[in-house]
Formats: sequence, C-alpha cells, structure tokens
Amino acid sequence: MSIFTRTDHIGVIQPDIKVYQAKPEDTEAVLQLLIQTAEWLKSKGSTQWSGLLKGEDSHQTPEAIKRGEVYIFMQGNSLAGMVMLMQQASAWDRELWGEEGHEQSIYLHRLNINREVAGKNLGEAIVDWAGSGIHFEGKDRIRLDCIANNPKLNAFYLSCGYEHKGLSSNEMGEFNLYEKLQTVQ
Repeated sequence: MSIFTRTDHIGVIQPDIKVYQAKPEDTEAVLQLLIQTAEWLKSKGSTQWSGLLKGEDSHQTPEAIKRGEVYIFMQGNSLAGMVMLMQQASAWDRELWGEEGHEQSIYLHRLNINREVAGKNLGEAIVDWAGSGIHFEGKDRIRLDCIANNPKLNAFYLSCGYEHKGLSSNEMGEFNLYEKLQTVQ
C-alpha cells in the first residue's frame, strides 16, 4: 500500500484511529486485510471467510467500495480495521432475514481488525461508531449475522448492545441474527 496521506477523515474512534470512507485506491489494501484475516481464522480452525482464500468474495468488496459502503480505520499510515455498512439488503441478507424490515436497516458485514493492532478494543470502537458515529437517511437500525458456532464472536456482539433476533440457516451453516437501533448524535 502506498503512503496514506488523505486528510478527509470523517471521524476519530480512538485517539490515534481515524475513520475514512474507502476509495477505489484503497481496494488492494482492504482485500489484503480481508485475506490476512481469513488466513488467521483458518489457523484457528475456522472455515469462516474461507472463500476469500479461494478468490471468492461473496460481499463483492471492490463494488462495495465504489458504492461508498466500506469504511476504513487508519492508525497513521496503517490500515487498522474496516467494516462494510450496506444500505440495501443483499441476497444473503434477504435469505437470512426474510423480507421484513429492510427499508430501515443498515447491514454490517466484514468487521475486520488488523491482527497487529488486535486486543486494543478496536472492534468495539468500530461497532460503536457504526451505531452512533454515522447516520444514513431513513435508516434507524443496524443488522448483522454471525456464525452460530462461534461463542466468542456472538458474545462480542451481545456485549456491544446488539439484540439477538433469531437463528437462520442456509447452505453455509447456521447464523445468529442481531439488530441494534442507531443512536442519533
């Protein structure tokens, strides 16, 4: 990744972590972070995000960046984390959530922390920012799904104030559904 020199940040979530809306020139770094995380998950015995290791990107990250749905969190010149906030339900979201409530919902996907800065509550800070640091017109809640067989990750979302809304399954497995109303600043 080239030296990060942008000054157009849209927030600060920790004293040294600034928020930016990803731009096309950030695509390579974002994809590298996703693959690094998929490799780390695999090393922990998880198959979560394993499609990324085969070149499959079910969330079409480059297109999501072009639509303005990817947010990156920079610590100086280093990509510390990212999150995707989709204003329209994807086919995946509709499959898991059914057809209700999409008009007022944002869908959180691919919350991702660079392992080099893990353990500093950055995940919590990103989730908190998604719920109160940014607002989308006509949207009042954030939804996400989480693989059901990862108790630590499910406990994380509950500790962040998300409400468990049910269990859904598809050919990829079972997923817990979580939702949280956004707070307006």
